[in-house]
Amino acid sequence: MKILKRGDSWQDPSLYLKKIFIDRSCINDPYAEEIIGRADLPVTIIDEADCSSIIKGAYPENLSEGKTVLLLSKNKGTFLKDCPATREYQCCDYKVINIGTGCPMDCTYCILQAYLNNPYQIFFTNVKDMFRELTEQLTQDSRFLRIGTGEFTDSMALDRITGMSRKLISFFADKENCVLELKTKSGYIENLRDVDHNGRTVMAWSLNSEEIAMREEMRAATIDERLEAAAVCSRFGYHLAFHFDPIIAYPGWEQGYENTIHKLFEKVPASSIRWISLGGFRYIPKLKQIGTKRFPGSKIYHHEFIEGLDAKQRYFRPLRVQLYHSIYSRIKQFADPRTCIYFCMESDEIWKEVMGFTPGEYGGLPRMLDNSVNNYG
Repeated sequence: MKILKRGDSWQDPSLYLKKIFIDRSCINDPYAEEIIGRADLPVTIIDEADCSSIIKGAYPENLSEGKTVLLLSKNKGTFLKDCPATREYQCCDYKVINIGTGCPMDCTYCILQAYLNNPYQIFFTNVKDMFRELTEQLTQDSRFLRIGTGEFTDSMALDRITGMSRKLISFFADKENCVLELKTKSGYIENLRDVDHNGRTVMAWSLNSEEIAMREEMRAATIDERLEAAAVCSRFGYHLAFHFDPIIAYPGWEQGYENTIHKLFEKVPASSIRWISLGGFRYIPKLKQIGTKRFPGSKIYHHEFIEGLDAKQRYFRPLRVQLYHSIYSRIKQFADPRTCIYFCMESDEIWKEVMGFTPGEYGGLPRMLDNSVNNYG
């Protein structure tokens, strides 16, 4: 097993796994057996009591080791949840499918370090329950829904062994009142070939400047690898999306982000992109304590911040406006007019100052995003 360091490329982060724990209740589960067979890793069966103990394990001290372990378990709660956003800022009304928690990648700014209460990656195998719940929800809800899996885990980081993308894409292919978004920093897309997605799946990548990707996003694919994967998915006929989040201030940031934007539109057809989000670096106070301890060489927390309405630390408004204005103006130079460019968790005042309008003038942010999918031919 290769020992990775910051700056290394790893298009398939699942290769970082060393072992699998499986809850005894998942034994003889066909999907669990699929995963174990593809992973080809040592497997330890554990009882439910042990499973609960592992899930409540020491944190964050065990996090680095925990990222090499996959725990197969059952989700005993609901699968479909509202995005855990704060209503003090403009929210896109996103829905999240909880397929598991944790990620083999290791970003210095990742909220999961402070948000989750376990050191291991967990993947849920009771997919029949998940699809039953989704079917019921989509039958009952008359709204158009945007649904993703990339909130509590990376959508594609473990896809080589889980194959979850193919199951989800096939399920959503005939659903007319929703669209699926799979968001990742991985370059692994092999399972996306030859799937009948019917235009109901948006493949999305988190992007940053190459300097930030190299220094702060360990075991993630490089920016070039992410964009090459996106270009291939465009040729597969998928809709695409990109998320510049978190945007981080550092010496040379303007040129760094400009370079990524130029690469994006050189490699990916603008007409394939349905939405692009912008979000400044923000964090809950607990994350700073964990992040500086785990990544003493990172400088991203060594800045002036102010507490926002959501109790998260944010850059002061003048700096946020400067960051947003520069990046937004570059993107607007190349983007298709139908692409929705939007802020993640910002106020109407920021929208007006940078973009010249507020979401309310166009029926609200959820409608803007819905239209960005439905208005394409």
